[in-house]
Amino acid sequence: MNDASYLPLFLQLRDRPCLVVGGGSVAARKVDALLTVGARVTVVAPGLCPALTAAAADGRVVHHARQFVEADVDGQLLCVSATDDNATNRRVAAAAWAAGRLANVVDDTALSAAIFPSIVRRGELTVAISTGGAAPVLARFVRARIETLLSDSLGELVALAARWRQRVQTSLANFGARRRLWERVLADDSAVLRALEAGRPDAAETAMGVALDAAGHGADAGHVSLVGAGPGDPSLLTLRALRALQGADVVLHDRLVSPLILDLARRDATREDVGKLTGADHAAAQAAINQRLVELAGQGLRVVRLKGGDPFIFGRGAEELAALREHGIEFDIVPGITAALGCAAYAGVPLTQRAVAQQVTLVTAHCARSMDRLDWPLLAQAQHTTVFYMGVGHAGLIESRLLAGGRDPSTPVAIIERGTMPDQRITRTTLSGLGATVMDQRVQAPALIVVGEVAAAASAFPWFGTLAGATGETGTAGGRLIAAA
Repeated sequence: MNDASYLPLFLQLRDRPCLVVGGGSVAARKVDALLTVGARVTVVAPGLCPALTAAAADGRVVHHARQFVEADVDGQLLCVSATDDNATNRRVAAAAWAAGRLANVVDDTALSAAIFPSIVRRGELTVAISTGGAAPVLARFVRARIETLLSDSLGELVALAARWRQRVQTSLANFGARRRLWERVLADDSAVLRALEAGRPDAAETAMGVALDAAGHGADAGHVSLVGAGPGDPSLLTLRALRALQGADVVLHDRLVSPLILDLARRDATREDVGKLTGADHAAAQAAINQRLVELAGQGLRVVRLKGGDPFIFGRGAEELAALREHGIEFDIVPGITAALGCAAYAGVPLTQRAVAQQVTLVTAHCARSMDRLDWPLLAQAQHTTVFYMGVGHAGLIESRLLAGGRDPSTPVAIIERGTMPDQRITRTTLSGLGATVMDQRVQAPALIVVGEVAAAASAFPWFGTLAGATGETGTAGGRLIAAA
């Protein structure tokens, strides 16, 4: 987990005493922010700008026309220093720290225990954006983007939710049922939100009553989403997959799913690792997963079955869906970017290329028994790309079978370890050196083996990672490329 400079908090400052030291335009902006939330503001400064002069004249702030003294921080919850005098700013911060008060020194994060974020407001809905004081312009840029995304009616929706909250809690005893009701009400296409956006608050109240009545009389059926997590990079997750994760009560995930992707699930969602271990009874493990999905959905929960890559590419997703259908459980399928596509793209390898490769085959090579059933003469054809999943442990066997099938020993091979991740490593070799290269370079799973003329492009189209290896090749920033004999 990455360390952050500040913990985001929302402070209740209504009728709480706050101090602002300084009388210029910057101080005026801080005073305005504090008055917006109902704080009792005292301003200490020899003189005031016009905005603060008006605020003092009409009694919205208390003004002490003098220099700051350490006793000014006594009894204050938040102390803001907005002067252009560094010595005064340091004195305010030191006095606040000594008195156990929160201090904010404008444009000086080293002296600040609290900072003012960029804010987007829609009534009581507040979005705060901060870069820890490192890049205020970036925070304002993000704020501008968020402003365009949030409807003005969201503030009215928050107020409506507050009015109905107690009634919903009384009518729906189950927490999951309440959460699903609110998800339906808050959805972009909900009748409640459409009525508010049309300026019809009475219609919105009626729609809310209809939604609550339907939730109270409907069966709280469980649901399973079979979701592809992609090859590893969280940014390759689809929007639909992200929505499923954020709506899940439970996430059953494979062992190799990135923790960064799991962190995108709802914070209170239960996470269960159901990954199969090497050497274990995979049939028994799969049966247990199927049973677990049925159990959880039978409890009325929303379950995400999160699989690496795409759930229908060597993922046994069809077996899990068959178990759900047998028990009458509703499900949906969210495809993901399979490892062959994602890892090849991040390695700069086009799996098909005109005049080089007109067909591509994806092969699972996790055990010798499955490899015995492959059509090796077909895979050994020239101008044919073959991508082997889970083939590191059988690299020597892949080499010998393709050579026996007639594949040219000099055929390029790219081995992609931890594809799409910051520590991605690409090892280039030839088919006749595949087994030895895997051993010499100590290649570790998860890794893909790409066999075919297109694999030579790993050195031609580098874009992801710092590519530096035995031949001294260099590229962009991030992973590594090794060229083996």
